[in-house]
This record gives sequence, structure tokens and C-alpha cells, in this order.
Amino acid sequence: MSLNQLFDLNGKTAIVTGGGSGLGRVMALALAEAGANVVVCSRRLEVCEAVVKEIEALGRQGLGLSLDVTDRESVVQGVEKAISHFGKIEILVNNSGTVFESPATDMPIEQWQAMLDTNVTGTFLMCQAVGKHMINNEYGKIINISSSIGFKGVDPEAVDSVGYTTSKGAVMTLTKDLAVKWGRHGVYVNSIAPGVFTTGMNNPEIPGTLVHKAGPFIASQVPVRRLGSDNDLVGALLYFASAASDYCTGHILTLDGGLGAK
Repeated sequence: MSLNQLFDLNGKTAIVTGGGSGLGRVMALALAEAGANVVVCSRRLEVCEAVVKEIEALGRQGLGLSLDVTDRESVVQGVEKAISHFGKIEILVNNSGTVFESPATDMPIEQWQAMLDTNVTGTFLMCQAVGKHMINNEYGKIINISSSIGFKGVDPEAVDSVGYTTSKGAVMTLTKDLAVKWGRHGVYVNSIAPGVFTTGMNNPEIPGTLVHKAGPFIASQVPVRRLGSDNDLVGALLYFASAASDYCTGHILTLDGGLGAK
């Protein structure tokens, strides 16, 4: 197999949750540029359809779906629509996530539960619904987006959200367990654990976002002395989505500029 073939996604179909904005949009477009048809999901249909237009401009097919990852029926119906439209799903990117900041002593239980519902249960429900289809086809690539802060405790000056760190740690364990269970069926399950990337939710230049105040502090702690950007993510994504990773499953790939090495 040639080098180009290793990363070629022509003829593949991918689903990206939370694909209407931020890093989800970046990943949806990267998969399309690599040759895949892409199903873009989020609760807001209009943003998904806007990304589909960008996908079609790249010469690929797209489908926008309104989907709530915390609702099992919504997940099942969305996956069925995707399969009905494209006939198959080979790639799943679980990117939907939410975060609330609050000291652990004061975090409202509603915020804690919302993060677990979206970040953990939502990831599981998508893996379950798409995984059944992949197992039947004896092939699939699942990429769960976790976070580098799911590995350990985090200084509250950087991110003060025990619910978020807990949920992302759970996504890592879910990834490893499904990899062990589904590897025999040709289904690969891996995770990308980004550090702090500049997105709509994490933009130090926009007041009210997660790292508006902490952005300079975080960047000063990163060995490469900057936050992550779009291009830092897509190479890892295409590796896990393609034949290049056919002997890699259950792996957590950290993209944090070396912060975890300290």
C-alpha cells in the first residue's frame, strides 16, 4: 500500500458529532478533504447545514442532522438516517462536549450531570449505535475526543471544572475498554486528548470564554509556548480515521504542546 493510500478516505463515510462549529467543523472538513463523505451532527441543524455546504464545495457529499447525543432515541434515529442516506458508516468522531467552570465545593449538581450526560453518556450512546453497524460490517474507526486534563488533577487557575476533568477521564477508559472488546470485530477505538486549543469555547481574546483570563497563563506553561490550533489536530485525526492506524487501538494520543511531559 502506498503512502497516499494509507491516508486515503475516498469512498468512506464519517459521522462527526458537534461538527457544526469549532474543532468539530475543522475535523469534518479535514475528513472531507481526505476523501470522505461526512455526516455533520449537532443540536443546531442550521450550523450543520452550513458546514455541509463547505463539504460539498470540496467535492464531497454531506448530510446535516439535528441530533442530541444525550437522548438515546435521537442518537438511534440519527444513525439510522445516516446509514439510510450513505449505506454505511466507517468512521465515527465523538466530539460533542460541554463544560462549566465552578469550584468543586460549589459546583451545582445540574452542571456536573450535564457534563457527564454529554461528554460520557453521549459518547457511549454514539459508540453503541454506530458500533453495532461497524461490528456487522467487520470494520470501523471510532475516534473519541477526550482531553489532556482528563489524565490528572488540574490547577484551578487553569481550568476549575471537576466535572469536566472527570468526564474526560471517563472517556479515556471507555475508549480502552471498547477497543479491547471490539478489536476482534475489526472495530478500532482510539482517542485524541487535546490540550487547550483556540476555539469558540476556548478563545483568550473573547471575554466570557473558558480561557479568556487564563489563556496567557496556560500558554506560558506549555513547553512550545502557545495554545493549539486547527492544524495541530487534523494529522492525528486522519491517522486514526485511515488505514495508517490499522494496528493501533485503545490508544490515547495527547496533543498538548508537551505540557503533560512536565
